This record gives sequence, structure tokens and C-alpha cells, in this order.
Amino acid sequence: MADVPLRLVIHAPTAAALERARRNAANLRKARPDAAIRIVANAEAVAAALDRPDSDTDPLLRLCGNTLARLGRTAPGLTVVEAGVLDIAEAQAEGWGYMRA
Repeated sequence: MADVPLRLVIHAPTAAALERARRNAANLRKARPDAAIRIVANAEAVAAALDRPDSDTDPLLRLCGNTLARLGRTAPGLTVVEAGVLDIAEAQAEGWGYMRA
């Protein structure tokens, strides 16, 4: 199956889920370096992502703009999407797999 394109959205809504998502993404990249991976963080995972950056997986992060606005924070250097739920739904509509961390 290694010749089948692999695209996975890993959803992280909590700080603990963000840690799991980062580990999952690292493990997937090791096993399938060609895989396309997104970590979509919303709710409390957004603050955790900002407070505990990770240079290996931060390029995969997509932070919920609604959560950032609610927190009154910005995310310089990170990808911000309008809404985490919308980003996940659009990715699934495009054929991406979904996993909640």
C-alpha cells in the first residue's frame, strides 16, 4: 500500500491530544515520509501549541482562528485557519483521512 497517496488530518482539541498528535505525526513521517499530514488544533490545544512550540511538528499545525480570537492571542509564524471544524470538514471532503488524537 506504500504506493497509495496518504493524507491524514490529526485533530487535537486538548493539550494532551496535541502531544499525542505530535507523536503520531512524527511516527507517521518516519514510517511514510511521503505522507501529507495536518495537525488541526482547536479549543485548549491552541494555547498549548503557542505555549509549547515544537520545531519538528509546528509546520504541520493548523490553528483554529476562532479559538485564537476567543483567547485574544496571535500565532506568528504558524498557519491559522478560519475555523478548525471547517478545515477538518474541507479536508475530509477532499479525501483526507481523519484521526482524533
